[in-house]
Amino acid sequence: MHGKNQFCSSLFHINSRAATAALAIAGVFALTIVFSQSAQAQTYNVIHNFSDGADGSYPAAGLTTDAAGNLYGTTCGAVCAPGANSNGTVFRLAQKNSAWILTPLYAFRGGNDGAGPAARVIFGPDGTLYGTTYQGGGSGCGGAGCGTVFRLQPPPSAGTNVLGGWIETVLYRFQGGSDGSNPYPGDLTFDQASNIYGTTWSGGAYVQGTVFELMKSQNGWAESLLYSFAAGSDGAEPSGGLAWDCGGMLEGTTFYGGSYGYGTIFSLASSASGWTENIIYSFQGGTDGANPVGGVFADCAEIGTTSQQGRYGGGTAFLLHDDLFHVDFQGLMGPWAALSAANDVIYGTTYEDGAYQSGSVFSLEGCAGWGMNSLHDFTGDQDGGYPISSLIIQGGSVTKIFGTASAGGANGHGVVFEITTRGTDFSACAAPWKIPK
Repeated sequence: MHGKNQFCSSLFHINSRAATAALAIAGVFALTIVFSQSAQAQTYNVIHNFSDGADGSYPAAGLTTDAAGNLYGTTCGAVCAPGANSNGTVFRLAQKNSAWILTPLYAFRGGNDGAGPAARVIFGPDGTLYGTTYQGGGSGCGGAGCGTVFRLQPPPSAGTNVLGGWIETVLYRFQGGSDGSNPYPGDLTFDQASNIYGTTWSGGAYVQGTVFELMKSQNGWAESLLYSFAAGSDGAEPSGGLAWDCGGMLEGTTFYGGSYGYGTIFSLASSASGWTENIIYSFQGGTDGANPVGGVFADCAEIGTTSQQGRYGGGTAFLLHDDLFHVDFQGLMGPWAALSAANDVIYGTTYEDGAYQSGSVFSLEGCAGWGMNSLHDFTGDQDGGYPISSLIIQGGSVTKIFGTASAGGANGHGVVFEITTRGTDFSACAAPWKIPK
């Protein structure tokens, strides 16, 4: 079954395509390290158990933080987990003494306002929150709506409503067809002129997804389609959002397509005649991995993940610099979210990997290359399970890591978690590994 048609199935399960591609080409180096429990001490705490009430259920994305250390996130609700009571929420978590207090900021109604936010909310240049919904926004796409781009801002009299009462403005409602539909799962990004960029999983000229731009105008926001994927060597079904590289180009990943059908890393460059796509890498479905979901953080070296295949079948984390260099995961499905980095340590989550096949949180670090540490293996029970979350990293000598798990917890509707660990000390390394710049 095609991936986008399974979005609403439990826990985003997507059937793997047959792994019949040839082994990775020359120049692809595999570091055959599997999970090992870190020698560093760390603590894991659930700081919120979702109840499927006003707080929502099924957090399908990571978190965003503000300057005060408050956490902001989304729950996808019934769009992602049929039977849930809501169409998704946006929430804030604020720490008071030793406790974290959740405030629902907005509950989607499932109509013109959208339904099922499956990506993070992020702060825009104006200091308000921006995000997308997978469905809603109208009656297209079989009646469910084709999704929206929205903005959230506090009410004029903040604090008068204990439930948040933030105000939503829909900036754009996708129409389906050639326009694009179903923005999932990537975050939005901005340029220096405050224009908004993102991807849709479906729609476009060839119904295989799009890259879009929203520009503010006197009458609101105007959409331009920068690229429509054709499911050939150019890729299909863009996943994981977009990142700016050090040359000013947009980079991203597609779940399918490419020269071998297992997804791509692509870039888009702007010129006077429009936007031109270039394929940076086509995944072969062998030891190099297959089906990237989390996108890349680009800068001057593409770093990202594949959700499947690799040496052990559970996906890979990769660095594409002069060559493709990657580490491998064991399990059914590996990373489904973007990686994060702090102080030359890379952090991420796996979806169905780890000791209990319910996902994990890991770090990649080392003196001369990538070494992998498991920071937490989810059990799928009280601690949560099946994270589709990127991570927020705070601190130095003591590092705090925040994320979400889409299921499990005390109520079975997902959790927000915090991991506290000692930061990595590279002072004894003769040649500490650095993220390429």
